Amino acid sequence: MNVFILSTGRCGSVTFSKACKYISNYSSGHEERSRLLGNDRIDFPKNHIEIDSRLCWFLGRLEKKYGDDAFYVHLKRDRKKVAESYDKRWFKITGIMDAYTRGIVMSEDRNLKYCYDYVDTVNENIEAFLKNKSKKTIINIENIQEDFKTFWTMIEAEGDLEQALASFEIKHNATTTKSQLKTKYAKHSHKLVRAFKAFPLFLKNV
Repeated sequence: MNVFILSTGRCGSVTFSKACKYISNYSSGHEERSRLLGNDRIDFPKNHIEIDSRLCWFLGRLEKKYGDDAFYVHLKRDRKKVAESYDKRWFKITGIMDAYTRGIVMSEDRNLKYCYDYVDTVNENIEAFLKNKSKKTIINIENIQEDFKTFWTMIEAEGDLEQALASFEIKHNATTTKSQLKTKYAKHSHKLVRAFKAFPLFLKNV
């Protein structure tokens, strides 16, 4: 049986993937096929747990290939915390918030209200997709110790549950602070300078 962890992102999905590594009767991965197209994007091996927040944009393909044969998890976190986390990540050039605001909402604005709109849109998409699914559960990251145990039982997982639960004591992919951003940009500033210098040459050859 395949298992899909669907979420908005910024709700512990990376940590969840670390915990799943302690399940011995399933393989697991985090955004393993994120750069592939067509059916390859959702072509996972049997008995595999895939944690990928961008699968919410490929629900039609999941329905067509897996339908009600797979087990689905809606991984959730407090709406306010998710939105505020995304609001601190506008700097990410390939980030989902910039793609959503510019590409889908078609706005040049950058503020918290768009983060709330993104969170609500994704959660509503997932809820609609799961409406007719018979094998599903909701996991709240605020109640992860108990909810993960329920998930473990529902998919008949085998392995080291104690180590899996301990994984949630460690934060992964935490939102970058302002001081960390300054250090990051300082470290990579030479790449930006090189890119700007190369831009006129790019235009010349277009």
